[in-house]
Amino acid sequence: MHSVKRSMTTGSAAGILVAALAASAFAFGTIHGLGQNAEHERITRHALACASGFESANCFQRGSIDMLAGKKGTVGAVGLPDVTMITDPKAHCDMGDYLDVPGYPQSKAAANAHLAECRAWMAAKLDEAVRDAAALLNSRGKIDDSQIPTMISCSFGSGKGRAKCNVLEDFGILLHASEDFYSHTNWVDRSDPSAPIGPENPPGLGNSGPSPWLDLRDPASRVPAGLISGCFKLLPESKFCNYGPSDKLHRVKHEYLNKDKGQIDPRFGEAGTTRGSVDGNFRRAVEAAIADTRDKWATLSEALVSTYGAERGAKMICAISHDRPAKDCK
Repeated sequence: MHSVKRSMTTGSAAGILVAALAASAFAFGTIHGLGQNAEHERITRHALACASGFESANCFQRGSIDMLAGKKGTVGAVGLPDVTMITDPKAHCDMGDYLDVPGYPQSKAAANAHLAECRAWMAAKLDEAVRDAAALLNSRGKIDDSQIPTMISCSFGSGKGRAKCNVLEDFGILLHASEDFYSHTNWVDRSDPSAPIGPENPPGLGNSGPSPWLDLRDPASRVPAGLISGCFKLLPESKFCNYGPSDKLHRVKHEYLNKDKGQIDPRFGEAGTTRGSVDGNFRRAVEAAIADTRDKWATLSEALVSTYGAERGAKMICAISHDRPAKDCK
C-alpha cells in the first residue's frame, strides 16, 4: 500500500499541510481549521492530560501532553499517521467493509482480516513502546536525562531518536488507530431509522464504551460479529470503492460511516458528518475513544512494570508522562 513518507517535526508547516489534506478525508481531525476541530488532540487531552481532571499520579504534564497530543500549530505523535501513513488502512482501521448482499466485492473474511490487521498494528506498537522505554534509564536504573526532551522538543516521523520521543511516537501511532476505530467502524453506531439499510446507511452495532476486542492485554480473539469499517483508498472518495458500471453501485464507503468531525471542547456538541449526526453517534464515538485512550495508557504502564519490574517500570512511566523526570521521578 502506497503511503506518503516525510520527516516531520512537531512544528513542521509541510507536515501540517499534509495532515490537513489527509485528515479532512479520513480520520478524526488533527488540525484546527478546514472543518476540523483537532479531534485527535482533544480526545487524547481529555483522556490523559493532568489539566483535564485525569486523577492519576501519572497524568501527562503540559509539555509531555503537548508532544503526545499536539497543540495549535503541531499535530503531535498522535497525529503522525495522518502525515506519514495517510493511505495505510491498518493505521486508521479502514477497509473492513462488508454487507451481506449478492455480489458484494469484498468477502466477510477479507473484511475481518483488515480489522484484525488494525488490532495487530496496535499490539505491535505497544510492544515497540515497551522496547524503546528501556533506554529511558541508565545502567544504574536512573533516569537518563540525555534521553528526555527538555529544551528541544521531539521530532516525530524521522526515525529513532531520544528514548522518550521514541516511546511517545510509538504510543501516539497506537492511539491514532484506536481512536479512529470508534470513528471509522460501526461499533458505537446506530443506523438512520428513516433510510433503508445499505451501503449509504450500513447497520450499526449501537454499543457504548470501549470495545473489549481492543483490550491489548488479551490475546487477539475473533472479530466481533457484525463489525465493519469503511472503504477508503484515495481522494476524491467518489472515484473509489465503486463496483459495477457506475458509481451508483458502491461499497460501504468511509464517507458514509465516519464520525470524524464535530465539536468536542468545551463540551461535546454538534457532529460534523452525516453518520455522526444520527442518534448521538458522534458523542458515543468520542466518549468511547477517550475511555479507550485512557485504558491504553494503563495497558502500556502495566506492560512496563511486567517487563522491567515495579521500580524500573514506575520510573519509566513517570519519565514518559512528566516534563522533568530527572527531578520528579526518583
